[in-house]
Parts: sequence; C-alpha cells; structure tokens
Amino acid sequence: MATSEYISGKGVPEGSQASSLPLQMGRSRRLFGAAVLTHLPMVFNDAITIVFAFGAALVLRAIFMEKAVRFSDIPHRLGIAPISAIYFSWFVLVYVLIARRYGLYGHLLKGASFGHEMRMTCQACLNAGMLLCGAVYMMHDLIISRTLVLMLTFSAMVALCIRRSAWRMRRYRLYERGISTRRAVILGTNHVGRSLGRQIMSEPRLGYTLRGYILTPDTVLPAEHHGIEFLGGLDDLRNIVRKHFIDEIIVAETYTTDEIIRLLKAARELGLDVRSVSGYYNDLAVNATVEYLGAFPLVSLHRNARRTISIAVKRAADFAITLLALVAVSPIMAIIAIAIRLEGKGPIFYISERIGRRGQVFRCFKFRTMVVNADQIRNKLDLLNERDGVLFKVKNDPRVTRVGHILRKYSLDELPQLFNVLRGEMSLVGPRPPIASEVEKYELEHLRRLEVLPGITGLWQVHARQDASFETYIALDTAYVENWSFWLDMKILFRTADAVLRGTGV
Repeated sequence: MATSEYISGKGVPEGSQASSLPLQMGRSRRLFGAAVLTHLPMVFNDAITIVFAFGAALVLRAIFMEKAVRFSDIPHRLGIAPISAIYFSWFVLVYVLIARRYGLYGHLLKGASFGHEMRMTCQACLNAGMLLCGAVYMMHDLIISRTLVLMLTFSAMVALCIRRSAWRMRRYRLYERGISTRRAVILGTNHVGRSLGRQIMSEPRLGYTLRGYILTPDTVLPAEHHGIEFLGGLDDLRNIVRKHFIDEIIVAETYTTDEIIRLLKAARELGLDVRSVSGYYNDLAVNATVEYLGAFPLVSLHRNARRTISIAVKRAADFAITLLALVAVSPIMAIIAIAIRLEGKGPIFYISERIGRRGQVFRCFKFRTMVVNADQIRNKLDLLNERDGVLFKVKNDPRVTRVGHILRKYSLDELPQLFNVLRGEMSLVGPRPPIASEVEKYELEHLRRLEVLPGITGLWQVHARQDASFETYIALDTAYVENWSFWLDMKILFRTADAVLRGTGV
C-alpha cells in the first residue's frame, strides 16, 4: 500500500473533541456549487475531446463529401465548414449537462460497470446531437450541414468512449497500487458495515482504502473480529483523521440524531465527507442523490468543499515551470555530474526514501554531496547536532565533500528534485519531505505538514533556514498548509531565487 507504515504504526496522543460549528441542515441545489467545481477537470477533458472529435468530423466530411482528395485541399474545406461556433458550443454545453445528469462526472464507478458508463456516454452524445438538430430546426437554418451534425455526434461518441476507457484503465492501475484512493472509515460494526468493509477491501477498483471502524459508546463488538481494525470512538475522531489522513466517513448503522449532528459538526471542521447507507437519515439528506459504492446505495450527509481548481492550477504551474527550469539548468546539471564523478568514486545521485503527501513513501533525488558511507557514520555525529527536536544539522559536517560544499551553499544539490516534481511526487513549493525516522517522532499535530505535497522550497527555507528551532520549522510548515495560495507560492519562489543567488545555504 502507498500509506506509510511509519505513520500507521505510531501511537496517537489523547486529543480534545472537535469543536462545534454552526450546522446548516438545509441543502440548496446550485448549478455551479462545490460538487460541480470538483468535477471541472473531467468536464474540461470531455470538452477538449469533443473539440478533437469535431476536427475529425470536419476532415472526414472534407474527404468524403467535398471530394477533397488532396491533403492540401483539406484546410480550405475546413475554413468553409457549414457550422457555426454557436451551434458547436451548444452541442458541448448540452452534452456536459446531460452527462452530469447521468452521473458521468461522479467518483469512478459509483456502482456503475464499464458497460454502463459507455452506454450512458453514447446516450448523452445522441441526446446532444438530437437537441442540436432541434436547435437548427427551430432557427430555420438551412445552411447547417445535417451530415456534419451526424458525423460530429458519432465521432464525439467514439472519441469520448475511448478517452473514458483509457482514463478508467489508468485509474484502475493506480488504485490497485494503492495510489490516489480515498481513505475511508466505517461508523458501525453491524452486518451492513462489515459487508461494506469486505467489499471495499476485496475490490480495489472501487478506489477506496478502508482504514478501519469507528465505534460509538453503545457498540457491541462482534465475537470474532476477523482482522477488523477498530480505530476508536467518535471522541477520538480528530486523532483518527489526523493519523490516518481520512477523506470520508461512511455511516453503516442508525444512531441518534444528536450523535449524527455531532459527527457532521466535526466533519465540517476536519474537512471530511460523510455518507450514509440510503434510508437511514432521510431528514438530513433532503434531495441528496443516491450514489453506489459497489452494491451499497449511499447518500451524502456532508460534502467537503475541495479546492480542485486551485490544486489543478498549482499542478499545471509546477509542471510548466519545471519543464522550463530543466531546459535552462540542464547544462549546469551536466557540469555538476562531471564534477562529482571527477572528485572520486561513488554515485552521482543520492536517492533516499522520503515521506510525502499523506504518508506516501517515494524516492527523492539529490546530487550526492557527502561521502559514500555518510548514512552509516551519522550516528557518531549526534552530539554535534545543532538543531533541536527531530531535525539534524551540523554546520561543518565532516561527511560533506568539497564539491558538496559548493552545491549546498547555492542549493544546487536540490536540482534533481525537479524530476520528482514532474513525477507528481513533489511540488516546487511545500514542506520539505522528511525521512521515516523523523516522522516516527512526530506528535499528532505535526502530521498536518504531510497533508500537502512536499516541496523543493518553502516558507521555512526563505524565512528561518538558519533557525535551529523545531517548533519554528513545524509552525511555518503548518502556516503554509493552512494559508496556501498560488500567489504565496510565487512569492516563495522569488525569495528562494534571491536566497540561492546570495548563497545562503550551509
């Protein structure tokens, strides 16, 4: 599994109960609410796919209907294609609205099979094509090519089915490796709860990882646990969420209204989704859509507002800036590699296992700045450590090579981590990725810094790099997690560039 055993095996200190927040019991069905924003990447991908399908339809029409037998004739035929941007935009809009109505933008597989998704995709395209024909008829537009409308409908149908099939297969591979899954806990240990848990564990393609069960004061533990992990009660919810990075609570038993309201208040504070088995809390799930998790119908009691667009922008910026940076610094990286090789024997790169977002273990790349056996002799230097807490830093570390001193002074040893950014394991800006031995010593609240992707640089690097205090280190990382914005990232990057040019590294 992708979850780090270093985190899941730690003990958790006692914590306070979640504080009460105002709870809005009513629901409004907004066209562009938080749930819609969450699905915008899928909507955008579908729209782009339809654009390419439209291009294919234009080419096919130019070849078969307009007798454009030569390749040079095709651009001319495309320029006089008898369909306007307004009609095409109408087709895209109608498809998106129908696809949303069919549940095609929900979480993967909400009970739907692969065949069902393909059928719904084809049906959405056919409906969008018929409504486009209706719009042409209502406008009495005789110029629009009916043949092109037909070709657009069927090319979009084929292209969308192919894209969705490829996307689904890719998600399946990630889920089977334990990557990008939603981490859930089940509230309730009755027959329904245990059956739901078994289905989640036996079907990784559902996209869920079951972390365990939460108990209520009147819960009677089953005589045989059969490997079931009981994480604690509702009073321990904050600790459980922080320790296991929980995304969702699934309620599988009926509880009192007071208990559920207390759960929803805590979920609002902790940023959790809460769903229950359909039919349990109809008063709290007014107008909620039934969504299937495997064979179990669930309704949403609380949906956390995610910053999907902001995260997508951050990822896109990371990818674009990293590509440009790699092109710019590739000659420097080549020179560094040669210098390390000429200095002596040993690998050019130092690769270590680090703990990333939500406890995921990944291989972090750096240029080697120390002697080959640096890890083995570190314990002998503990008395020279200049940092407190779990941090380790020696100003005149005898393990650092001559080339390594220069690389560290200007932070050039971090350049290979640009490849970690491209792989999606790191971001340009974020908390530094810790090693496992550091995470083992974390307190509960220290795990907040693992809720985001680790970064090459961050607030601590530009504000308090020479500060030996572990508390300052944690406070700055936590402040970044809680106050992140795109513009904050840009400010940190500019300050990092200034720090690098001044050679403030040690």
